[in-house]
Formats: sequence, structure tokens, C-alpha cells
Amino acid sequence: MRFTVAVCTWNRAALLRESLGHLARLRRVRGDWELLVVNNNSTDDTERVLEAFEGRLPLRRAFEPKPGHSHARNAAVREARGEYIVWTDDDVLVGEDWLAAYARAVERHPEAAVFGGPIRPRFEGTPPAWLSAAWRDISPVFAARELGDEPFELNCDGELPYGANFAVRMREQKLFTYNPALGRMFEGGALGEETTVIRSILAAGAKGWWVPDAAVEHWIPKRRQTVGYLRNYYALQGRTFLKWDRYVGPTFRGRPLLIWGGILRAELAYALARLTGDPHRWLKPLVEASMLRGAVIRTLNDER
Repeated sequence: MRFTVAVCTWNRAALLRESLGHLARLRRVRGDWELLVVNNNSTDDTERVLEAFEGRLPLRRAFEPKPGHSHARNAAVREARGEYIVWTDDDVLVGEDWLAAYARAVERHPEAAVFGGPIRPRFEGTPPAWLSAAWRDISPVFAARELGDEPFELNCDGELPYGANFAVRMREQKLFTYNPALGRMFEGGALGEETTVIRSILAAGAKGWWVPDAAVEHWIPKRRQTVGYLRNYYALQGRTFLKWDRYVGPTFRGRPLLIWGGILRAELAYALARLTGDPHRWLKPLVEASMLRGAVIRTLNDER
């Protein structure tokens, strides 16, 4: 088995159906491949969707009862039979040549352990004007990734692929599994479980390559095209950063004093900048306020 394409899913049956439909149209590649879908304790029609694709795809199913993307990814690692595990998501559409592009990259760079490709947005409807204007700055919030049209060798200190579109040789993947303290869980959790693994593999001396022709499209529904979604994302980022650098500053009645003051200053700066209508002016204080809020939440949770 050359490739295991792995998809972890939780309660997104309709999106999963569309994603599997595109996977069913993949061009043949040299060597066998399998599709492994990990159901992360879904309560919707996920299992019925999977049943509908049996016979249309080289599909195997796994079930992971522990909530969280990292738990589901680790279940996929345990179950995968391929020499390489190729990761994508249940809200992603792959092109017909997607897996073939990774196959070509593997043939071209047999020494490499990590590969990654572009992730392009597929918006529901027309995105709001502020989102289009600020897209260059906030595209990572929506898991978009464009690192150029030419292949290049990845560097653990440079820009890395994102979780919706990357591949890892199984030899290294079994050595570097996903930290359950990171990764999405329900509507919250933390960030960075995949980039942490990729960076660790590269830091250990393995090679990695950008594969520009292995592109996918990532669904961005209307409910994510909001300032509220930005706030939630950057709060998760603040919570994630604090995992590695616990707050040890002054407190007032058990609460982190400097963080509260920073939130108030950033929120005031955001409110004033928002009056201008220019997202390039209000984005920075919004990010700062949201990340600090996330750090407060993490700190208070740790105190309990």
C-alpha cells in the first residue's frame, strides 16, 4: 500500500459527502491507495454517508470516541496501512490530480518525509468587503496556504504546510504523533497540532518539500466570514501560546492584572479604529484583544 488518504470527521456529514465525491474522482496513481475515514464520535449521518461510498472508494472506517482532532489523527496513524499518510479534511475538495501530484513528488524526492500543497478558499457566497480587503493578513485564520508556484525544500524555521493538505512518510509519522493538548475539540480546543508535528520531523533532520500542484479547496461558510469568528480564532491562538509560556505576572484577586489591562487598551483601540471602516487599522487591536482574552481564559481554567 503506497498511500493512505486520511480524513478525520465530526458532525459534518453534508460536507463529508461532497468531499468524498471528489475523492472518488481521483486519477489512478502508481501503487495502491486507501481512504481511511476516522469518525470522531459523530452524532449525525456520518456513518450513512460512509456506507453510501463503499464500493466507490477504497474506503476503510475507524472510530475514535475521544473528542479532539489530535485523538482522531492518532487513530488514523494507528490504522493506516500506507507508506505515506496524506492528510485532508472533511470540508475540503481535492482535484483529480491531487494524489498523483503527491505521488510524483514522492518519486522525485524519495529521501523526503514531509510534503505539503496549497489550500485555496471556497467561499459560500460573496465574502464581506472587509474580509476581501484584509485577506492577505488573515488568510491563515481560514487555513488558506499559498507558498508559491515552484517546489522548494521546507525548513523547520520557515513557512510550513497546513493540516488540510499535507503528507508524511509513515516511518516518521509513527515517531511523531499528535499532541492531544493541541488541536480542535468541538468548537474550541487549541491550534497547531499538525505544524508542531511537521516542525518536529524537520528539526530531527528529515527533508520536506512544497508541492505546488497538489492543491485543494477549503470550504468557508458564511458563519465563519464574521468578525466574531476572527475573535474566536485569535482567542484560541492566545490560549495555545500560553500553553508553552504560562502567565507568571502580577495578579489582582487571583486574576492576571497586566493581561486585563492589555485587553481594555486593545478593545478601546479596536473600537476607535473600527469607526474608520478600514480593516487594516482595526485588525491589529482586534487580534491583540482576542489573543489576550484567550490567555485569560486559559489562565483562569488552570487556576480551577
